[in-house]
Amino acid sequence: KKEGIMDFEAITNKFLEMVIFYGPKLIVAVLTLVIGLWIINVLLKVMFKRLSKSGQDITLINFIKSIAGIALKIMLWITVISMLGVKMTSFIAVLGAAGLAVGLALQGSLANFAGGVLIMLFRPFKVGDFISAQGHMGTVNSIQIFNTILKTVDNKTIIIPNGNLANSDMINFSTESTRRVDLSFGISYEDDFQKAKKIINELIEKDERIFKDPPPFVRVGELADSSVNITVRIWANAADYWGIHFDLIENVKSEFDKQKISIPFPQSDVHLYNHSK
Repeated sequence: KKEGIMDFEAITNKFLEMVIFYGPKLIVAVLTLVIGLWIINVLLKVMFKRLSKSGQDITLINFIKSIAGIALKIMLWITVISMLGVKMTSFIAVLGAAGLAVGLALQGSLANFAGGVLIMLFRPFKVGDFISAQGHMGTVNSIQIFNTILKTVDNKTIIIPNGNLANSDMINFSTESTRRVDLSFGISYEDDFQKAKKIINELIEKDERIFKDPPPFVRVGELADSSVNITVRIWANAADYWGIHFDLIENVKSEFDKQKISIPFPQSDVHLYNHSK
């Protein structure tokens, strides 16, 4: 019985020693954690308001806020753990090994994450831009950390990984406010190309959406196998591009028909020979 009482007293004394030794550290660590989290939330709110007032894109603001929050919380947790007496060298070594293992397992996701960071930083496009990338064309609906979401003109949703998007060719049709409309109209060799040019110029003159400066370009561009091709280059606002494109094609076809100017199509001459024996 005396040995049992002595063991109990020894355990109790050891527990009290640990409480006395680690108690203040634990209290300080918990207070540091609580106060640190509160300070981080305040800092993130202030940063969000400042960035919002600066007119930055909301997608970029949320991305920066998320990254900053993660970085600050990791620093806070490392500080709290070190306050409890944990040796940070061994802890960081374990954390690094775990990070390496996770990194090797998630190479594709990390590449997409890095691509998302590059897109956010360099801003080759923004939400609402019409782009062509990875064999797809559409309006940017959202830019996420790992993927970019496009909406096509026929209302399909296309998800493109940011890793591929950041490391390949991409065309942004919305960067410039103006665009050039390039068209080509073929007429037969028997028709008067000067008359055809005059018809096209008159149609261009009537369309108020087409810029007069730079001046429209209407010239014979090619003497093809079965047609004289007239090259047309006109400038307009980017928003009017497709309207002008289709309207001019329809109007030229209508006027050519009225003015008896033919638009040739591929034909083949078949010659039959009667070989008598």
